[in-house]
Parts: sequence; C-alpha cells; structure tokens
Amino acid sequence: MATLRDLRRRIASIKSTQKITKAMELVAAAKMRRAQAAMEASRPYSEGITRVLANLASKNLEATHPFLQQREGHPTDQDPRGPRARRKALILITADRGLCGGLNTNAIRAANRFIRAEATPPKLVTVGRKGRDFFRRFATLSSANRLDLVADASMLPDRPKIDEILPAVTVAMDEFLGGGVDEVWMLYSRYVNAASQVPTLVRLIPPAMPATAGAEDHGPEPLYEFEPSPDAVLERLLPRYVEALVYSAVLENQASFQAAQMTAMRSASDNAGELIKDFTLVANKLRQAVITKELMEIVGGAEALAQAS
Repeated sequence: MATLRDLRRRIASIKSTQKITKAMELVAAAKMRRAQAAMEASRPYSEGITRVLANLASKNLEATHPFLQQREGHPTDQDPRGPRARRKALILITADRGLCGGLNTNAIRAANRFIRAEATPPKLVTVGRKGRDFFRRFATLSSANRLDLVADASMLPDRPKIDEILPAVTVAMDEFLGGGVDEVWMLYSRYVNAASQVPTLVRLIPPAMPATAGAEDHGPEPLYEFEPSPDAVLERLLPRYVEALVYSAVLENQASFQAAQMTAMRSASDNAGELIKDFTLVANKLRQAVITKELMEIVGGAEALAQAS
C-alpha cells in the first residue's frame, strides 16, 4: 500500500507533467494558427492550377504528355498471361513527431491497406519521419513483400518551403517517366477542423480530373490560346500541378498535426487534473486515518495513565 509520502510524490510528479502538457497545448495552438494561414495561402494556387488543368482536359486536346497516359500495366509474376497489374508509387505524408493522438497511426494504417490491396508492393516515397521509420522497419522485417523506399523528405520545419520536398516529388515523377511505375498516388491527413483530420488518398499521375469550373458555376467557359502548342503548355503545367498538390498536402498535414497535438495535450492535461483529484482524495483519507490512529493512541495512553494512578 502506498504511503502518504509516495502519494505526495506522485501528485507533485503529475503536476509537473500537467505543466508540460499545458505548455505544449498552448504552443501547438499558436503553431496551428500559423499552419492554417500557410495552408489557406497555398490553396488559391493549387486550386487555380487544378481548375486550369481540368478545363484543358475537358477540351479533349490531342496532347501526348506522358502524365496523361493511362497505362495497361505489367504482367504479374504469378500469372504472366493473366490480367496486367498497374505498378504504383505512394507518396506518404506523415508528421516528424508524435504526441498527436492517432494522426500518424491512422495515416499508416491507411497506407498499409493501400499496400496490401496491390498485387505487387508499391514503391514508397515518404514525407515525414514517422512514416519513413515505420515502413523502414517493416521492409527490414518482411522478406516476402519487401517495400522499396525510393525517396524521403523528413525533419521539415514548421513552415516548410516547396524546395525542401521537391527532390522526393521529383523521384516519384521520374519513376513514372522511366516506366518503373504506372501510377503515382498520395496519402495525407486532410484538415477538416481542429477536432477532425481524415486520411485522404489522391491519385496524382495520371491526374484524377475534377469537374470543370464552368460546369460547376454554369457560367461561360474560359477560352485558351496555346503558345507555342498545347503539348508545350502541358509539359510545363503538369509537373507544377503535381508539385503544387504535394506541397499543399504537406501544409495541410502540418495543420492537422498541430491541431491533433493541441487536442491530445488538452486531453492529457484534463486527465492529469483528474488523477491529481483522485490521488489528493486518497492522500487526504490516508492522512485522516493516520491522524485518527495517533489520536486514539494518545487517548488510550492517557486512559492507561489515569487507571495506573
């Protein structure tokens, strides 16, 4: 049974932890506001380039850019004459740190479901240390379906620049252009609000075209003149489109991480407060029991002296 001294030590330790979690909650709240501002500032560019690309795709242009090719895939090792399977690359975006509830775990579970659904293990590009470390251990332990981790961009600052993730994105695009993969997908934690972050899977190459802006707004469709040619325009536009979507997803994942950490630290502070109340109640009961015992011993001793005299 714990003594009164042990209970007081536990209460002091929990109070110290509660101070840390409250400080981390305040820091995460401040960083979340900055991450939200950066995420919202990047949206007009990514939405604009997506809208332009969707309008171009709706014109049924005779464009031959490799990113627009729907490949038939490769024969599987089990049955070379059977259905052809598309080899895929996955850009997995996670956080570099933990203490954020189930944010990283949910993203990794979604990536595992994506990997297990494929006939051949996808090639992996990681942005964020948590995803990289998990699948690096998985690739080391699993010899049957070994994952090929082809690129990584980890330990990003709180306000990352696009130049810091471009090398990893370029590797994924080169894998597609070189014929190593037939599709490139991206998985990240989409920021819904401070209490909700959802793992989201998006196909980057060939791009999954959304509805055109003209069809949504029921207004006049924009007219485009291409100089020097549609192929030359798409040659510059499509790589920028992929880079913009990945960068926007990284910023959204940063906002999701700060929101999840703020929520987790608030919950930890509340739990610490409940523990302090519980241990304080137990300590008070134990102190009262000790005082009662001492009083009974004093009264018993006084009665014994009175009877002896």
